[in-house]
Amino acid sequence: MAMPSEPLKLVGNPEAGKKIFAEGKGEAPPCLSCHGEQGLGDDNMGTPRLAGQGFTYLRKQLYEFAADRRTDTTMGVMNGVAKALSDQDKVDIAAYESSVHHDALASASNLDEIKTAGTVPVGERHLGKGIVLYGIPAQGVPACSSCHQFNGRGALPVYPVIGGQRYVYLVNQLKKWKDGSRANDPLAQMRAVASKLSDEDIYNVAAYLTSAPPISMGNSRQPHQIPPNAAGAAHE
Repeated sequence: MAMPSEPLKLVGNPEAGKKIFAEGKGEAPPCLSCHGEQGLGDDNMGTPRLAGQGFTYLRKQLYEFAADRRTDTTMGVMNGVAKALSDQDKVDIAAYESSVHHDALASASNLDEIKTAGTVPVGERHLGKGIVLYGIPAQGVPACSSCHQFNGRGALPVYPVIGGQRYVYLVNQLKKWKDGSRANDPLAQMRAVASKLSDEDIYNVAAYLTSAPPISMGNSRQPHQIPPNAAGAAHE
């Protein structure tokens, strides 16, 4: 959901966004210094994967960091970075990162490495899969897929891609939704859901989502691979 202060008529330039992402601009450092060369994120730093995320979601987060509607409690830099970017810069970066796609079956995080490091507990994928696909009815927890679609591949432009996201980031954000320290979710939906999850549930959900393939049996294409006019053409 766009905030009223966002200049929605601006058109993003992916090439300009790529340049800012790689080189920075003015007082804003290169995005890749925290998010990695192609925006795949870093579990050691707790930064999220931006590559392939929805344009509207990315734009919204940049504007909300700039307006202090969301606080960066991970690296403590995003509020200042977003303030240093112009409106056009924000839109360009969002346009670039939303256009970067990777192997559908590639896991964002190496759970074995995280488990060995011991800094964050690692959940059980099979238990997380049940929550992602079916929820926890006894706790009043809806399936993640009911909003974020199959395996969290996103229901753009409203609900972001959470499948293939970094494990540490998923855990941290779910805990922040749970304790209310992050509160920029439309209609407080994520806060309501996360408040009903135990820490163990959070670890399990994150363990599954980080390597959840966005394709299903009988549909081998990812959402970005489906031509925009495909549905309309089918009815012509």
